[in-house]
Amino acid sequence: MKNIQIPIAYEGYPFILLSVFVTLIFAFLGLTCPTLVCVGITAFVSWFFRDPSRIQSTHENAIFSPADGKIIDVSRIKNTPHIGGEAWRISIFMSIFNVHVNRSPIPGKVESIFYKPGEFYSANLSKAMEKNEQNAIIIKGPGKKYYVVVQVAGLIARRIVCWAEQGDVLKAGQRIGIIRFGSRVDLYLPVDVKIKAALNEHVRGGETILGLWK
Repeated sequence: MKNIQIPIAYEGYPFILLSVFVTLIFAFLGLTCPTLVCVGITAFVSWFFRDPSRIQSTHENAIFSPADGKIIDVSRIKNTPHIGGEAWRISIFMSIFNVHVNRSPIPGKVESIFYKPGEFYSANLSKAMEKNEQNAIIIKGPGKKYYVVVQVAGLIARRIVCWAEQGDVLKAGQRIGIIRFGSRVDLYLPVDVKIKAALNEHVRGGETILGLWK
């Protein structure tokens, strides 16, 4: 597992440095308006890649949100991606204004990771779950049950970054990846989990409790 930088995710450094470089060129040329525009862009990119610390609940059975954003789906499905069987699915849409660092919802071991290239439909559409570029992280958690975190690229997002690796032992709330510029995360939970999540609820990764495992 890579050492994640705080308070800005290191994946954002190339974008920030490029923006700063362009800003300095315009400033050196004495072009005031382009310089101010680039200053604004630099500030936005730096803000977008923010990676704040989160304070977790002490509830020992808590399942935390893997992402910041708005819950757009809470449903029980018959076929869980990559592992099969019934599960609860909670989908979280991340707009460009949300923190885009993703976190482990529970403590556990990364059993496997599956990456699939795909399209870039708007992440809040249902077909994004099947068509878009995505990365699934299979975690064996409490009770030796499987939990699946799926990073899904969005309309603007063109790069899913996964920091977790197969065999990693994760803590609840630990950073596991990031998706650049707008996306969603789908969380699949065992059917015996007590769901606390609500449709249209705004959640914070590593902090909001979405359910309780048994």
